Amino acid sequence: MKLSPEESNQHLSAPLQQFQTGREVASDDDRSVAADSWSIKSDYGSTLDDEQRHADAAEALSSAVNFRPASDYSSDKDESDADAMTSMLGLQSYWDAAYLDELANFREHGHVGEIWFGTDVMGTVISWTKSLCIDVSQGHITNHVGEAKSQPVEQDDTYLSSWSVLDIGTGNGLLLQELSKQGFSDLTGTDYSEGAIDLARSLADRDGFSNIKFLVDDILETKLDRQFQLVMDKGTLDAIGLHPDGPIKRMMYWDSVSKLLARGGILVITSCNHTKDELVQEVENFNQRKIAIFQEPKTIKDQETQKGHAPLSYLNHVRTYPTFMFGGSVGSRVATVAFLRN
Repeated sequence: MKLSPEESNQHLSAPLQQFQTGREVASDDDRSVAADSWSIKSDYGSTLDDEQRHADAAEALSSAVNFRPASDYSSDKDESDADAMTSMLGLQSYWDAAYLDELANFREHGHVGEIWFGTDVMGTVISWTKSLCIDVSQGHITNHVGEAKSQPVEQDDTYLSSWSVLDIGTGNGLLLQELSKQGFSDLTGTDYSEGAIDLARSLADRDGFSNIKFLVDDILETKLDRQFQLVMDKGTLDAIGLHPDGPIKRMMYWDSVSKLLARGGILVITSCNHTKDELVQEVENFNQRKIAIFQEPKTIKDQETQKGHAPLSYLNHVRTYPTFMFGGSVGSRVATVAFLRN
């Protein structure tokens, strides 16, 4: 069924706004409708041939962004604030339905499904991450005050072949395909939706990326028994935060991710529901919780030692996304931030 432009806009706007500021958990019928209608399609193919849909989605996403003070996104938010952030996009049942639809479209029409945040953002994330990893490999970045290049660099890709990469919430796995094209070779994608993994495997087999491994795994209760030098998250933390138990699940997320990151490894998070400062603040909250586990130091020497207990530190962020003023704050529709595992 092809929707008219008016109907398409009507179906797109509500789910996208709910992704940003969702107020209630949707029924199974609502999730089914959303799974059919909510997506940002790309040059890889679309279930609808209306190119205006991508522009409409981007506009709705932009208008729905609500930049809050970093403290509002701390993991210790009160219950009422957490309820306000609840959305159907935080439920596994939504994603199971969505990827069953995507898988059916792939098998029938060869469509790859949605590109999370669109191809422009994915391209920026890929080139920026590649440059960051090369700089780290060459020793150009040794601590959190280092500045990574945000533009692609012409370097031998042998620097990247040794990086082990994990993409959590991989969806259709196209991010890993793009990383493979850039020279990364040890690639693993996980998702808690079996339909997503089936789709990612099917696409990888079709496109000749048999080197990419895909596993059904929930990042909050991960069964992975290895660590990775690079962990990618494009929208997963956003979805976790929209679950009715979002504050608790976000705490579980940081605990799990920090254990999956090898020492000296990098976590790259791309979010449309958090600004760079909000993500940094959430990591600081996580660090404080971990430090509190240790006995309170009694001497200056102990205090210096205590600083080493912070698991994650801010490394860099993408500065090329367009910004705008909203509610007295300057922010971007999308933020990509890198953290270092100490």
